Amino acid sequence: MPDNRYSAIEMIKKLISFDTTSRLSNLELIHFVSDYLSSLGVESNLIHDAGGEKANLYATIGPPDVPGIVLSGHTDVVPVDGQAWDSDPFEVVEKDGKLYGRGTSDMKSFIAIALAMAPEFATTKLKTPIHLALSFDEEVGCIGAPLMIAKMDQFGAKPRAVIVGEPTLMSVVNAHKGVCSFYTTVHGLERHSSEIDRGVNAVAYAAELVHFLSGISDEMRDQRSQPESGFNPPYTTVHVGTIQGGTAQNIVPLHCTFSWEYRLMPGADANEIRDRFQTYVDDVVLPKMHAVDKSTGIETEVRAFVPGLAPEDGSPAEALVLALARKNTTEVVAYGTEAGQFQEAGNPAVVCGPGSIAQAHKPNEFIELSEVRACEQFMRRLLDEVCAA
Repeated sequence: MPDNRYSAIEMIKKLISFDTTSRLSNLELIHFVSDYLSSLGVESNLIHDAGGEKANLYATIGPPDVPGIVLSGHTDVVPVDGQAWDSDPFEVVEKDGKLYGRGTSDMKSFIAIALAMAPEFATTKLKTPIHLALSFDEEVGCIGAPLMIAKMDQFGAKPRAVIVGEPTLMSVVNAHKGVCSFYTTVHGLERHSSEIDRGVNAVAYAAELVHFLSGISDEMRDQRSQPESGFNPPYTTVHVGTIQGGTAQNIVPLHCTFSWEYRLMPGADANEIRDRFQTYVDDVVLPKMHAVDKSTGIETEVRAFVPGLAPEDGSPAEALVLALARKNTTEVVAYGTEAGQFQEAGNPAVVCGPGSIAQAHKPNEFIELSEVRACEQFMRRLLDEVCAA
């Protein structure tokens, strides 16, 4: 049974010590948190993935039948492979007013500060409950959170507000882009390169599709820009990230796979670009391939869909978090978070957390101690709020 009293920094160090890279299980961390909360008299609900190797955690402190405040964060981190770290990424180093370690900024510090406050939440008579919502596999497509969101109604009243603690320097974010990502594989027909007229070049047709996507990207920039939105860039972006294909210079390539995505402006049609792409495949590219050999083809697999976060007039989450953060205005960001998933399920949500996204995913990731202190003050104001509400 873990000690039930940790300072914020001690809890940050503890959570960073768990290597929860997305390809690994997060259960060791989840079981630590569950045991820690149990020592405070707080029951945790675990929602596992299909293989039972990972889990979300949802815990309620206070009266479950009252609309409460959700403090949400993902437990997984991106890999450190190939990065030049000056120290062990999973052992926090405190230096020059900063805490270094994988996940310090993105986003274990927010979770740790909330957990460090849990003894005070648990020993105070709350009028409004605090819910802790910890997810898995956010970094690989926000896979875990929907499993937890689907069960939230079973655990109590619908939340008054969801605060997703991604790093915003404690600014309040009320809008972000959505993300749709895909793998497309072109299946061609191999031949010796001296017989290219009898083969179907998978790399060449993949290149044609990449060029088509580039044209859509240019169209979004030139014809669909929304400078008043506050986004940078202020339009839906289309991006091809990786491509692999072919076996040798003198062989017409049999296969070629490329990964691509679009990042949607809030309110944009999530299916438009995918549908235009598929129409081009069906009407233009496949007929040319089938004219040579009917066995050729093109397959597109959805990797992830993360809905955007749209501003909501009169949002109780926005009003609450602006007050707690001592801010007068909201901001928008181009990256995606689980906040869009909470909002899509009917939960008012905003993003607000310590640290800077500029430090995320980099070697020597860090969070400023001043950000830790600012988030602690935020949590203490939240405690006052849920006692008085």
